[in-house]
Amino acid sequence: MIETNGLIKQYGGVAVLDLPNLKINKGESFGLVGNNGAGKTTFFSLILDLIEASEGNVLSKGNDVKQSEHWKFYTGSYLDERFIIDFLTPEEYLSFISGLHKLSQSQFDEFLTGFEEFFNDEILNKKKYIRELSKGNQKKLGIAAAMMGNPEVLILDEPFPHLDPTSVNRLIKLLKDTSNKNATTLLVSSHNLNYVTEVSERIAILEKGKIIHDLSTDDKTLIQLHEYFSA
Repeated sequence: MIETNGLIKQYGGVAVLDLPNLKINKGESFGLVGNNGAGKTTFFSLILDLIEASEGNVLSKGNDVKQSEHWKFYTGSYLDERFIIDFLTPEEYLSFISGLHKLSQSQFDEFLTGFEEFFNDEILNKKKYIRELSKGNQKKLGIAAAMMGNPEVLILDEPFPHLDPTSVNRLIKLLKDTSNKNATTLLVSSHNLNYVTEVSERIAILEKGKIIHDLSTDDKTLIQLHEYFSA
């Protein structure tokens, strides 16, 4: 589904990402962990063609993301607040995204119903612009928009910070449900080892732009991760 082919990203002649042959299979939930500066956001930005690789490329369904725009129609993503239009109201923004996906009114209403618990009556019908929402509620809105239209690929960079414990649990359930029901290929990065282990069937540890360990999630994975980052 997602593959790298000799992928390198450099800044000032220094490689910040070096992933020669990573493959993420269709329907796989893939977690990415690493310290600040490990290259997690850089990798996601390359998948989304937000920055240009120094060498190599990223393939989505076998097509170079820089040479095609077809991947945009089946990929949902939220990296940070730059992905939302903060001078709109939440209703305006979600309606705009719905139009991009060509959802009918009944499909849009069904989508909103599915996110009622996650929104927790804090986002819609509050007569606020997005810029007036808390960081946590902005993130909820961005994640929801990324999930609209049941994307085949869903990319979330650090989705858990700024969310309260109840919202985190609801998000984990949403991500598990979309992976199981829709066979969505999920890519999620997180500094929270517990959360990323809960939503990922495979976890890669990234250090200085390279994958040091590539683990299939089992009952020992969380212990392995804590041991690695405690060393």
